[in-house]
Amino acid sequence: MSGKKLIQVLGPTAVGKTDYAIQLALKYSSPVISCDSRQIFKEMRIGTAPPSEEQLRQVRHYFIFSHSVSDYYSAGLYEVEAMELLTRLFQEHDVLVMVGGSGLYADALCYGLDDFPPADQELRRLLTDRALKEGVGVLAEELRQVDPESWAAIDLSNRQRVVRALEVTLST
Repeated sequence: MSGKKLIQVLGPTAVGKTDYAIQLALKYSSPVISCDSRQIFKEMRIGTAPPSEEQLRQVRHYFIFSHSVSDYYSAGLYEVEAMELLTRLFQEHDVLVMVGGSGLYADALCYGLDDFPPADQELRRLLTDRALKEGVGVLAEELRQVDPESWAAIDLSNRQRVVRALEVTLST
């Protein structure tokens, strides 16, 4: 993909990223590729500041309302799907425009993610139930015992991250 360029417009919610990205997309005849971890879901149209219907009509958008919250989705899946999309779109475009507020999704695409095992949904459910009943601190302590490196690296007050770290450790 020599000579190809991906322009990323990143930042917090409601600062004008979408309008600016659309201007760039029109200038470069590019679609807009979203890297927002919430706007990707069909059911999350409120509280996520998605593009308006008018903005969606101005240029082609990808990863806006494209998946369901009832289906498993992760930054790792986004990385794979977005790379496939970029490869396809770079066949027709020299410049592509990406916009969003999810640093994790942008980082997943630019730098890749560690190759974690697929989620064990049953184990995740059990760990999440335990975290709700026993508290995240109990699971964090268990993580400290089995994987002190992960324990030291994550936000121990974030239930989802503690559950995922413990899930990965127990699965591997």
